Amino acid sequence: MSIGIWQIAIVVILVVLLFGRGKISSLMGDVAKGIKSFKKGMASDVTDESKPKNISDENKDSDNKD
Repeated sequence: MSIGIWQIAIVVILVVLLFGRGKISSLMGDVAKGIKSFKKGMASDVTDESKPKNISDENKDSDNKD
């Protein structure tokens, strides 16, 4: 059983009737903004972690302070 073109068309028509074209377009705009901010956040995370951190060095420093 696969989804046919008629089932997809009926679902699309029902969604447009329920929500209206304006609401759907504003919702898609919000989704696009979310995707852009996610990509921007992922790009900044990669640049922040360009220098790998060594946890064992941090533990040695804290042990020497006592």
